[in-house]
Amino acid sequence: MTISSTPVPVCGVVLAAGEGQRLRPLTETLPKALCPVGNLPLLDHALRRFAGLGLSGPDTVAVNAAYLAAQVVAHVGRRAHLSVEPDGPIGTSGGIGRLRPWIDGRAVLAGNADAYLHDPVRDPGKDVAALLDGWSGETVRMLTMPCRPGESGGFSGHRFAGLSLIPWRYAKDLADVDSSLVRTVWRPAEAAGELELIGYQGFYLDTGTPADYLAANLHAAGGVTLADVSARVTGAATESVLGAGSVVEGTVVRSVLWPGAQVAPGEHLVGAVRTAAGLTVHA
Repeated sequence: MTISSTPVPVCGVVLAAGEGQRLRPLTETLPKALCPVGNLPLLDHALRRFAGLGLSGPDTVAVNAAYLAAQVVAHVGRRAHLSVEPDGPIGTSGGIGRLRPWIDGRAVLAGNADAYLHDPVRDPGKDVAALLDGWSGETVRMLTMPCRPGESGGFSGHRFAGLSLIPWRYAKDLADVDSSLVRTVWRPAEAAGELELIGYQGFYLDTGTPADYLAANLHAAGGVTLADVSARVTGAATESVLGAGSVVEGTVVRSVLWPGAQVAPGEHLVGAVRTAAGLTVHA
């Protein structure tokens, strides 16, 4: 579809195929894209952001899946076009390359499912609309944040912040093989003087590690306890996120309880993530 801020037809792709190795053991039985932040799966945050731009439905939005793909497929249902990589993840570039027949001449707004973004003054979608504003369809655009002190790499002192806008003339040449957008799109565009860096005005975290995943949840909680209506607290919970059906009979401080997780009487859980199976990961 064509978005009002650009005359170029654009589709959205949520990249959700990764194994989440840095987030293990949390991702041993649950895909990273389905890990909840603020009691909403990361994948749903991404789909909501696309919907805020007017991109929704299987004709306009695609989700790729590989690791524990059946869970991603079941979760997405008919909300988006699904692209399953049967032999395992083939990278951000390969994932888009596999979708070329579906993309069919459109530009691609590609978003990492594990990106947590929050703008306190703009709704999801509107917070990244600058990526599309006035775009000619010729350049590659990347949402960015300034590099942190001592951080190496990046692009002209900036780091990737979860979303990139890719013209069809770049997307059409992406192969269905294991590769990354860094190698096939971003660095070549940078070398050609065709990479535009668009600053993100809100808060961004790559939730790839337990520490950053916990930090994203605590940010979503906003300094208080964010509890699903079905969570039961007979103990105490401070600055935490409590999932559906979770039970707190002890004390929880700056932690995340996944749906169905429990904290027993007399137990003190601090700075950790706990699953329904009882797995506890300290960050």
